[in-house]
Amino acid sequence: MMRDTLATAMKEAMKAKDSRRLSTIRMVQSEIKSRDIANRGVGKDEASDDDILQILQKLIKQREESAKMYDEGGRAELAQQEREEIEVIRSFMPAQMSDDEILAAAKAVIAEINAEGMRDMGKVIAALRERYAGQMDFGKASGFVKDLLK
Repeated sequence: MMRDTLATAMKEAMKAKDSRRLSTIRMVQSEIKSRDIANRGVGKDEASDDDILQILQKLIKQREESAKMYDEGGRAELAQQEREEIEVIRSFMPAQMSDDEILAAAKAVIAEINAEGMRDMGKVIAALRERYAGQMDFGKASGFVKDLLK
């Protein structure tokens, strides 16, 4: 379970006195706790492993955007800090699929659900999200699906 993995990693980072890793893991756990509290408010269960993978993806995307802005602003040290956090967060995610693997998965799902045309794009993306959460860049996937369904 992702929560156990994060808790173990946090203890290891504390023992190793790895402050960057420790602060990043704490930030991730804080985001997960926020999601749990939000879910509790609407009567949902706490965040599942799939939810946690989505949180990790969101955090990576935020850090990539921040690093880009820091680079553009001439703040290389802050951009480097963001990239280090990205690497820590990625270490908790499954291996990312290559473009060829994403394309093959999209083709398989399209064939499986007999998708015909753009009106079925939502169904295809939903199926991909269900099967490959945390492993696939869905921005790329939607581009591939769009090209395949034209």
